[in-house]
Amino acid sequence: MLERTRKVGKKILISGGGRCNFTNLNIEPQRYLSHNPHFCKSALSRYTQWDFIALLEKHGIAYHEKSLGQLFCDHTAKDIVKMLLDECKCVNVKILTGIDISDLEYESQSYCLHTNKGQFSADALVVASGGLSIPKMGSSGYGFELAKQFGLNIYPTQAALVPFTMTDAHKDLCKRLSGISVPVIVTIGQQSFRENMLFTHRGLSGPAMLQISSYWCFGSELQINLLPDHDVIALLKQFKERHPRAILRTLLTQALPKKLVLELESLHWLKDADKPLGDWLDKQLTNIASSLTTWSLKPSGTEGYRTAEVTLGGVDTQHISS
Repeated sequence: MLERTRKVGKKILISGGGRCNFTNLNIEPQRYLSHNPHFCKSALSRYTQWDFIALLEKHGIAYHEKSLGQLFCDHTAKDIVKMLLDECKCVNVKILTGIDISDLEYESQSYCLHTNKGQFSADALVVASGGLSIPKMGSSGYGFELAKQFGLNIYPTQAALVPFTMTDAHKDLCKRLSGISVPVIVTIGQQSFRENMLFTHRGLSGPAMLQISSYWCFGSELQINLLPDHDVIALLKQFKERHPRAILRTLLTQALPKKLVLELESLHWLKDADKPLGDWLDKQLTNIASSLTTWSLKPSGTEGYRTAEVTLGGVDTQHISS
C-alpha cells in the first residue's frame, strides 16, 4: 500500500470530532447521490454496515449510536485506525508512507508506478485517493487526473457537506450569534433535513447545513424552519388569548435562545417589539409565524474544499464495473 502522507488514516482521525462516525445503521442505495444511482448497490450488498460493525466487535471496540443511526466510537478514532492496521498486518500488507507518484503506465497487462521511492509494478491497482476535500489531510485530486489518463469522463466537482458563508448584514447577524445551535428543518426545493443548525462567525454550519449543502447551487435560497416542533400560528394565537399583555419575545424565548429571538425581532417586528400580544392582528401573527417557519436566507457561497467533508461530482461511473 502506497500512502502519500507521512501518517496513515489522517482523515479517519479527525472524523466525527475525533471519534470517527464509522458507519450508519440505515444504509440504502437511495441515500447516495450519483448520476448513476445503481452503481453503489453491488458494493453495499456485498459488504454491509453489519460486516463492518462485526469487525469492530471482533476487535473489542466500543461504540454508540449518536442520532439518526450514526455510529461513533466511545473512545477515539485511533481505535479504528489501529483496527485497520492490525487487519492489514494479519494478511501481510506492507504500508509505505511519504510516496509521491510521478507517473503511472499500463502495458503488457501490468501497471507500473514511478515514485520518489522507486518503481512498483502490479497486475491490479486499487486507487483510493479521495477527492479534493480537506487538502491538509493529503487529498490532491490525483485520482481525477488518473481517471482522465485512462479516458474516463469527469463531472464538474464542488465542495459538499460543507458550511455556508454569508455576506453583508446576514454575515454580521451570524457573527453575533456565533456558537448558538438550534434544531431546524432546512429545505431546498423538494429536499429537506431535520438536524441542528449552528451559527458561525462566517455563516451557517451544523449537521442540517452540511447535509443540505450537497443540494445547494450558487444563488439558491435556504428555507429554514426555526420551530419544527410547533404549530407556530396556533401557538401564537393561543398565547395571545391567554397572555394578552405579554410581548412576543417573552413567548419565543421559551423555545429559542434569547440572542436569536432579539435578532429575529430586529429583523421582523422591531416597531412592534414592545406591543402587547393582545393588540396584534391575527394577520400580523400569521406573518410572524411564516417568517419563523420559512426564514429565507441566501448564502454567498461555502467554505470550499478547505473544510468540505466530501467532493460532489468527479469520476463518471457509467464506464466502470460496479
